[in-house]
Amino acid sequence: MATKAVSAQEKKSTTHNFAIDCSKPVEDKVFVTSTFAQYLRERIKVDGKLGKLGEQIKISEDGARVSVNTTVSFSKRYLKYLTKKYLKKHSLREFLYVIAKDKKTYEIKYFNIQQEEADQE
Repeated sequence: MATKAVSAQEKKSTTHNFAIDCSKPVEDKVFVTSTFAQYLRERIKVDGKLGKLGEQIKISEDGARVSVNTTVSFSKRYLKYLTKKYLKKHSLREFLYVIAKDKKTYEIKYFNIQQEEADQE
């Protein structure tokens, strides 16, 4: 039983650093990182409560990049889910999608509409 307590304590002490790169939509002034960061602050759940991040989760924006630093267990997939919800809420889901750039980073990209039109002809 002592091993379960140690493994639970180890999970709580882990740190995760995730980032979302929004550079292309920000350059075109379609996407605003400050409103996106605020959306994440309001929507991330900690212990089943919305918006109660405390010292456990830090969300920062630097230019066209939003960073999420956590000291609790946190899923990168949950971050993608919230990003997709934000895009849908602001009617951007038709033009933008979220893709994993590497193990700790997501990137928001445009759909390649010109390629699709060429394929249909």
